[in-house]
Amino acid sequence: MGKLVLVRHGQSQWNLENRFTGWVDVPVTPLGEQEARRAGKELKGIKFDVAFTSELQRAQQTLNIILEEIGQKDLPVKKDKALNERHYGDLQGLDKAETAKKYGDAQVHIWRRSFDVKPPNGESLKDTADRTLPYFNANILPEAKNGKNVLVSAHGNSLRAILMELEKLTPEQIMNVNIGTCLPIYYDIGPQGDVLKKTVSSAL
Repeated sequence: MGKLVLVRHGQSQWNLENRFTGWVDVPVTPLGEQEARRAGKELKGIKFDVAFTSELQRAQQTLNIILEEIGQKDLPVKKDKALNERHYGDLQGLDKAETAKKYGDAQVHIWRRSFDVKPPNGESLKDTADRTLPYFNANILPEAKNGKNVLVSAHGNSLRAILMELEKLTPEQIMNVNIGTCLPIYYDIGPQGDVLKKTVSSAL
């Protein structure tokens, strides 16, 4: 049995400013660093074998802080844009409140929470899943199936796609799932890739 731990990056500068971030490469804030340290303290009892992260610095910074806290800075880390946040297209950089005024609360809610409706020139959650899950199934899940302890530091929507796959959620169910910053989600993974047990962060 392997353990798969999913962690959403700590608060980013544009989280703080309430902007749509997507693929814009903004750093974490001082609070985001604190959140990552808290997650690291929580994860100290686990000896990881490999870690995965996106090509965006907020996920990488979060991972580096966690690895420092748990004393595993020499852990092999694999980076791939398949784990990047959902691309928000024309909404990237826009203030969320101003966007709601421009397009309407209902439309913005649909863009943010629906499964297959994409914002202008951006990705839907379905699009994000279509690039994240092949990478997850080919590179991350096999490690856990083989009994390894795997840490993934990524983003709200790429992690929602993975969670949807692992827990066999429907598009309707995933709409109500929100992943908090630096609140680890733990899965015990069996040799067939099935979830034997799920545990959520003790900070919840």
